Amino acid sequence: MRYKIPVIEAEMGLVVECAESGFCGAVAGFEQGAVTLEDRFGKLRHFPLTPAAFLLDGQVVTLVKPVVTRQLQRTASGSIAAPSSRAQVAKASRIWVEGIHDAELIEKIWGHDLRAEAIVVQPLHGADELREAVLAFDPGPDRRLGILLDHLVAGTKEARLASTVDSEHVLIAGHPYVDVWQAVKPARLGLREWPVIPRGRPWKEGICAALGVADPREFWPRLLSRVDSYHDVETPLVNSVERLIDFAASPQ
Repeated sequence: MRYKIPVIEAEMGLVVECAESGFCGAVAGFEQGAVTLEDRFGKLRHFPLTPAAFLLDGQVVTLVKPVVTRQLQRTASGSIAAPSSRAQVAKASRIWVEGIHDAELIEKIWGHDLRAEAIVVQPLHGADELREAVLAFDPGPDRRLGILLDHLVAGTKEARLASTVDSEHVLIAGHPYVDVWQAVKPARLGLREWPVIPRGRPWKEGICAALGVADPREFWPRLLSRVDSYHDVETPLVNSVERLIDFAASPQ
C-alpha cells in the first residue's frame, strides 16, 4: 500500500522543520499561502504551504492552515507557547546554577522552555568544587552540562573556577553581576540603579541594609514577585540562559 503523508493543521506554536532548508521554528502566522516560522532567537521566515514540505518530530508532513486560527501565546521568556503535550522524561543533560535563587528566577522566566526541552535545572549551592562536580557528573555527547555562574568576569574567583573545566560537552556561561539579585533590573523596585556596596562587605547584606530591609530572607520573595518576564532582567543573563538551554537540549 502506498504511504500516505499526514496532513497536519499548522496550529500556532507548533514546532516544525522545513524539509529543504532545515530551518526549525514555531508557527507564528500565515500570509498569502505561506506559513511564518519563528526560531528560538526570534528570526522569522516564510515558507509556502506545499505538500510534504515539512518535518514534524522527524516525519514528513503536509501543513495546512487551520480552519480556525488561535491567537499566538508567548511565554515569560518571549518564546511561542507550544500546544499542550504529555509530560516528558527528563534528558540526561543538566543545567547547573550556583544557588536556589538562580534556579527560582530561571524557573519563573524559562520554566515553559525547560519543560518543553525536558531539561532539569539544579542548584550547585556554591561553585568552589566545580571541577570535581563536573568530573563526577561525567558529561558526554548525550549527557551535556550547562553551567551558569555569577560574576563571570576576568580576574574573579568564578573565572578561575571556570578555567579548571575543559570538556567539549560542558558549556559555562555567566553574567557580570555579583549576585543574581543584581541581574533583576532595579526599576522593578522603583530604583534608578542598585546601591553600590563597598568591596569586602557581603553584597546581599549590604543591599538589604541600603534598602532598609531588616530581614534579608524577606527580600528575595519580594524581588522575585516583581519579575514577570525576560524584560525584567538584564540582557547578559538572558543571553547566557538561552545559550545554556540550547546547548543542553541539543546532543552532539
